[in-house]
Amino acid sequence: MSLDGEAADLGRVVVIGVGNPFRGDDGAGVEAARLLRGRLPNGVEVMEQDGEPAGLLDAWHDARIAYVIDAVRADGLVGEIHRVQIDRTAGTTLPASPRRDSSHALGLGDAVELARILDRLPGRLVLLGIAGAHFEAGDALSNRVHAAVEQLVEALVEEVSAACA
Repeated sequence: MSLDGEAADLGRVVVIGVGNPFRGDDGAGVEAARLLRGRLPNGVEVMEQDGEPAGLLDAWHDARIAYVIDAVRADGLVGEIHRVQIDRTAGTTLPASPRRDSSHALGLGDAVELARILDRLPGRLVLLGIAGAHFEAGDALSNRVHAAVEQLVEALVEEVSAACA
C-alpha cells in the first residue's frame, strides 16, 4: 500500500477553533486553534470558524475525528473546560438548553443535530467548551480563559498525536 493509501485509511483529523476574537472570551476557540498550528502531527487540519452551522458541517464532514473548541456561557467557574464526545453510531445528543448562548441564530448544538439529520457527522466529534464570562465587543480574553486555552492546547497536542499514531 502506498503512503497516500495509508493516510487515506486513517481518515481526516480536524481541529476547529470557533469564535470571534474581537468579543472577549468568545475568542477562546480561535486562540486555541492559533496556538495549535504547527504543534500537531502532519496532516491534521487546524481551522478557524465563526460558528455558522453550514461552515462547521463542511469543515468536519468526512473526518474520522473532529475536535471543536468554543467558548460557552456555562454555570460554573470561568475557565472551566467542558467536554462532550459524540460518536456517529452511539446517538449521543447534546443537553438541551432553554436559552441561546450563541451570537448566531443557530448554535453549535443546532449544527450537531443538523449534521446528524443530514448524515454529515464525523466518526467522532469532540466538543470542548471553555466557560467564559466576558463576551462584549472589544474585550480581551480574561486571564482564566487564557489559562484554560493554554491548558487545553497542551492536552490536545497529546491527545491528537496519540490518535494519529
